[in-house]
Amino acid sequence: MTMGFLNWLLLFIPRAIMQGTPLLFGATGEIITEKTGNLNLGIPGIMYVGAISGMTGAFFYENSVVAVNPVLGILIPLVSCLAGSLFASLIYCFLTVTLRANQNVTGLALTTFGVGLGNFLGGSLIKISGSAVPYFSVSDVSRLFRAKLPFASSLGQIGNLFFSYGFLVYLAVIIAVVASVVLKRTRVGLQLRAVGENPATADAAGINVTKYKYFATCIGGMIAGLGGLYFTVDYSGGIWSNDGFGDRGWLALAIVIFSVWRPALSIFGSYLFGGLLVLYNRINVPMQMIPVVQMLPYIVTVIVLVSISAMKKKENLPPASLGLSYFREDR
Repeated sequence: MTMGFLNWLLLFIPRAIMQGTPLLFGATGEIITEKTGNLNLGIPGIMYVGAISGMTGAFFYENSVVAVNPVLGILIPLVSCLAGSLFASLIYCFLTVTLRANQNVTGLALTTFGVGLGNFLGGSLIKISGSAVPYFSVSDVSRLFRAKLPFASSLGQIGNLFFSYGFLVYLAVIIAVVASVVLKRTRVGLQLRAVGENPATADAAGINVTKYKYFATCIGGMIAGLGGLYFTVDYSGGIWSNDGFGDRGWLALAIVIFSVWRPALSIFGSYLFGGLLVLYNRINVPMQMIPVVQMLPYIVTVIVLVSISAMKKKENLPPASLGLSYFREDR
C-alpha cells in the first residue's frame, strides 16, 4: 500500500510541476505588476500573446533552415515571446497609466484582444503550414526546450523528480525567488512597493511614479508571457491549437491572492493548483464524480478569496492603491 502510494506520488508530482509552471510565470508577473498598484486583468491575454509570438518565431525559423541551431532555436522563440508580451503590456500601460483609463475594463479588453490576436495568428499559421488538422507544430524547437539536464537519468527517482524538466521550469522558480528578494531587500523594491501603497507620497518623495508603473507592468507582462511560451513549446510538445491554452491565465490571477502577493509563496500555490488540474487523471473515481474533481481548482480559488477577504492582517492585504489611477493634481 505504501509503495503503491509512493509510486503514485512519483508519477503525480512531475505532472503537477509541469502544469503549475505556466501558472507560476503568470502569478509572479502579476505580483510584480500589482505591487505598483496596477491591477492587470489582461494577464491571460498577455500569456496568450506571449505563446503565439514565441510559436510564430519558432515556426518561421524552423521552416527556413535545414537543421535547427540549438542556440537560435531557443533564442528566437524567447525573444519573440518577450517582444510580443512587451507590446501587449505597453498597450495596457499607455491606456491606464498615461491616459488613466479604468484598469478593470482595460485589462478585460486586453485579454479579449490577446486571445483574438492569438487565434487569428494561429489560424493563419495553420493554413500556411498546410496542415490537414487544426494545429501546427514546431517539433525540433520543442525538443530543445524540453531537453532534460544531462545527469538526470543517472540519479534515478531523484533525477526524475527534480532534474527531468526543461530549463523554463527552473527559470520560473529562479524568477520567483529573485522577485521576492528584490521586492523585500532592495531599494528598487522598496520604492516600487511605495508606489503601490501611496503613489502621492512616493511622488512627493521624488520617486517617478509613472516610470515605476511602466517598468513593473512591462517586466511583469514579459514574465507572464513566458508562461504561455512554456505551455506551448514544452508542455504541449510544440503544438499550437487555437484556444488550447485554456483558462490558466485566470488561475494565475487567483494564485496572486492565494500567495498574498508574495512571489516565493506563489511557487507552492502554483504547484498546488497544477496538481489539482491533473488530479482527475491520477485517481480512480466514478465517471459522474470526474466533473467535481475537475472543479477543485476553482473551488479552492473561491475558498481562498473568501479566506483572504476575511483576514484583516495588513501583511496579507493587497497594495492600498491597487486598481486606482494616480492623478498627480490630486496631491
